[in-house]
Amino acid sequence: MATKANKTTLTISSKNYSSWSLRGWLMVKLSGLPFEEIAVESDSLENRAELLLLSPSILVPRLDHQGLKIWDTLAIGEYLNEICPEAKLLPTNMKQRVHCRSISGEMHSGFASMRASLPMNLKVKLNNFKVWSKAQQDIQRILTIWEECLTLYKGPFLFGKTPTIADAMFAPVVTRFQTYNIPLTGMCLQYSNTILAMPQMQEWVMGALQEPDDIEELDVEF
Repeated sequence: MATKANKTTLTISSKNYSSWSLRGWLMVKLSGLPFEEIAVESDSLENRAELLLLSPSILVPRLDHQGLKIWDTLAIGEYLNEICPEAKLLPTNMKQRVHCRSISGEMHSGFASMRASLPMNLKVKLNNFKVWSKAQQDIQRILTIWEECLTLYKGPFLFGKTPTIADAMFAPVVTRFQTYNIPLTGMCLQYSNTILAMPQMQEWVMGALQEPDDIEELDVEF
């Protein structure tokens, strides 16, 4: 039985707004590692800074496991791949593993225009949303990544039959495309539906819809 000292926990912020929390949470779920959630209060200054893209150092999600504290979503994914190799969060094939790390890193550090203009918000669905040109360039690059992976590895996930770190990294993008009614076709539409149908994603969305607090700064444009 886990004691308080060695209990596995994942600290997250808002399920409705926090794309990084979703990524980390989904990775832990996919790993099969049992854990308890710790939610940062919605009125926490640090939480609001992270959600409003103002924090220079995002410290949630954070995984606490066997005395270790792991933050930064990619670090959590790499750690989980080491301790739960049977989950295959990274492909076993080296070339595929390099590819997976590359597109995950691109998602981690890029697409600033899309992040800023299409913030994650699972409680709303918008029609006729104006997507500015720089954000549209980000969207097109993401769709290209998806198409390349789905063509190479035959789906239904980016690297084949089972989800990897890359799918966790792009899962919040899938929700953004749904929120802002971004048109998808073919393989990209099928992939989006595959992600949204995952039991883990449905669990997350249900939790988001049950959150009582809204953050005015993130809803003001809606």
